[in-house]
Amino acid sequence: MPRIAPLEPPYAPDVQASFDAIMQGAPTLSLFRTLATSPRAWRKFRAGSLLDAGPLSLREREIVIDRTCALAGCEYEWGVHVAVFAQAAGLTEAEVAATAGAGDAGTWTPAERALIRTAEALHARATLTDEEFAELSGHYDAEQVLEVLMLCGFYRTVAYIANGLALPPEPDAARLPA
Repeated sequence: MPRIAPLEPPYAPDVQASFDAIMQGAPTLSLFRTLATSPRAWRKFRAGSLLDAGPLSLREREIVIDRTCALAGCEYEWGVHVAVFAQAAGLTEAEVAATAGAGDAGTWTPAERALIRTAEALHARATLTDEEFAELSGHYDAEQVLEVLMLCGFYRTVAYIANGLALPPEPDAARLPA
């Protein structure tokens, strides 16, 4: 059981409209329904969202998100992203498993390895060494580097929320490997 009960339908019209805009016909995630119990928390969360078309490819974005969530032990968000985006992002089963395990799928490009290492460094130390930053910026421009850093930070926050609320996995979500 989650520690804060999520909203149940019917939702207030403004809340329903925000859910519809994000979910596009899919069932509303319990994370969103729980955050929406606080209008301020829901507004702030939506303002920080990075799921729009940004400067990274879908594949790059999902590598960063999946690795960040797995490192934080956030099965809830890792599972949602794997279920919803992994196939569209072109991630193989081995690559998905690598985001949850050692991080090395043996198939990452040098740029993708830089994304994995960045997520790992930020998770471990909340900073990058000069060498780690040089590796990342050797593959990505300043706008993309900022996006990577923001994704790592935002999804670490999502992990804190989902783990802190003890959200159970969504019904169709992937499960972290044992």
